[in-house]
Amino acid sequence: MLDRLDSLLEKAKGALEDSRDLAGLDEWRVKYLGKKSELTDIFQAIGKLPGDKRPLAGKRANEVRSALESAYGERVEALKTLQRDAILQERVDVTLPGRPIDAGRLHISTQTLRTIYDIFAKMGFQVFEAPEVETELNNFELLNMPAGHPARDMWDTFYTTREGVLLRTHTSPGQIRAMRQFCPNPIRVILPGKCYRYEQVSSRSDFMFYQVEGLAVGRRITLADLKGTMIEFGRQMFGADRKVRFRCSYFPFTEPSVEVDIDCILCGGKGCSVCKQTGWLEILGAGMVHPVVLENGGYDPREFSGYAFGMGPERIAMLRHRIDDIRYFFGNDLRFLSQF
Repeated sequence: MLDRLDSLLEKAKGALEDSRDLAGLDEWRVKYLGKKSELTDIFQAIGKLPGDKRPLAGKRANEVRSALESAYGERVEALKTLQRDAILQERVDVTLPGRPIDAGRLHISTQTLRTIYDIFAKMGFQVFEAPEVETELNNFELLNMPAGHPARDMWDTFYTTREGVLLRTHTSPGQIRAMRQFCPNPIRVILPGKCYRYEQVSSRSDFMFYQVEGLAVGRRITLADLKGTMIEFGRQMFGADRKVRFRCSYFPFTEPSVEVDIDCILCGGKGCSVCKQTGWLEILGAGMVHPVVLENGGYDPREFSGYAFGMGPERIAMLRHRIDDIRYFFGNDLRFLSQF
């Protein structure tokens, strides 16, 4: 019985090595490990052996079966590897350079900012960056808001432990920095960046948000230039058929000041819950640069004039994509961010 098992093991291993595909392997499995195999016959015959020979024969039969099953499994994996390599050699050019793996996506705020950059770049504006930590002088006083001015109440301010230093409440202080850097030359710049206000977080406001300030200074610039720029921006950002309107408003650093609206992109101006039945959506504030601000920037207001505007990229993105809560932007919820 033991010799028969050893002979079976040697014969089965030899036949296994001769198997060249998975179909041949399956035939080998049926022949040597199946219910009608010689090994199964041996197991059945062990029960007829004398009692003193059964343990040794049974042990050896189990060893042979384990060895054959192990050899079969190894051979299956080896043939699968060979088949996979053959397919890759036929279909894949291994000499091609690897494809880069994307690290992630652009945040929706970044996407909106880049769209704004592109629109204003076509109109001759360049990006000018200003610091987020500002002086009270630039943030308020040089923008026509001296100490005690009631307009300061429009911005809930984060002050630092250093006197006269704060987190900017808007990107407007960048106007002073840009004018003083380029004066007396004409300028057209946009000033993007983060702003901070000590406000209650809600679906429409947050304590940190992006703004994009715009500034154009030169000779013989009029309100008509501002209107043309805003109309062109509104139509490029929201669609060529958009209507744009201007409403009187107040900002201490512009005179006159206006709010800029577009007809509601959802209802087409008919009135809905988003536009509060008015048919219009506010997109930004603007105005002609106040003579005091021009003078503080180094320009003679008798020779130079200019216009300024400011917008919130998150608000623009909310309008474009029908987002109803600004907190989604910085909540780090991938279910929201992955949509963009």
